[in-house]
Amino acid sequence: MASSQRNIGGRLRSPRAAGIAGVLFSVLLGVALVLIGVSVPSEPSEAGTWLTDPGKREAVSVALNLVPLAGIAFLWFIGVIRDRIGQHEDRLFATVFLGSGLLFVSMLFVAAAVAASLLADTTIEAGRSSSPEVWELGRRITFTVLNIYAMRMGAVFILTMTAIGVRTGFIPRWLVAVGIVAGLVLLVGSGSSPWVSLVLPLWALILNVYILLNSAGAGRRILDATREPADG
Repeated sequence: MASSQRNIGGRLRSPRAAGIAGVLFSVLLGVALVLIGVSVPSEPSEAGTWLTDPGKREAVSVALNLVPLAGIAFLWFIGVIRDRIGQHEDRLFATVFLGSGLLFVSMLFVAAAVAASLLADTTIEAGRSSSPEVWELGRRITFTVLNIYAMRMGAVFILTMTAIGVRTGFIPRWLVAVGIVAGLVLLVGSGSSPWVSLVLPLWALILNVYILLNSAGAGRRILDATREPADG
């Protein structure tokens, strides 16, 4: 009986851990993107008056501090999913899955670091920059890395994750459709609007809520199955 309970715990730990890590990632990244979206103008070609607003500066600072936490949760999510798939992992899809995930986190951190370095310039608190060229270059690097390259790596991650889910039966058909649509929207629409980036945390939230609910249901079924022989 004790051995059976240990096996149950081992079978349930991975999906629950993946679901929790994925939900944390989606919430943290989603909040960060929303804070930046409502605080920074869509075309801030110069260090303009929005930087003189303490509330907006604080919102962007909070968003940038959430990014590392979101990245850590995302890496944990990747690791637990790979552990969950185990020996059924296909080398081709596993390589693209892991590579796109790591590239996404790397680019996310680069974009956040560049943005944080721009905000660290004390002269822009007065609505000006000591070097407009540096500000413009940093802004373009941040936008390009985050909204074009990082999010397209996120699209590859979503599509690969969906393909792995189809091959292993880990994801239901309706969630496969959601993943394909989300991946294509990010792949094609990244860069058209900063709000398109919210597709990634929204997909992650839907997927991981499903994982949590499914693992809870599986846990009840397994526990019921182990109780039946004992009751008999």
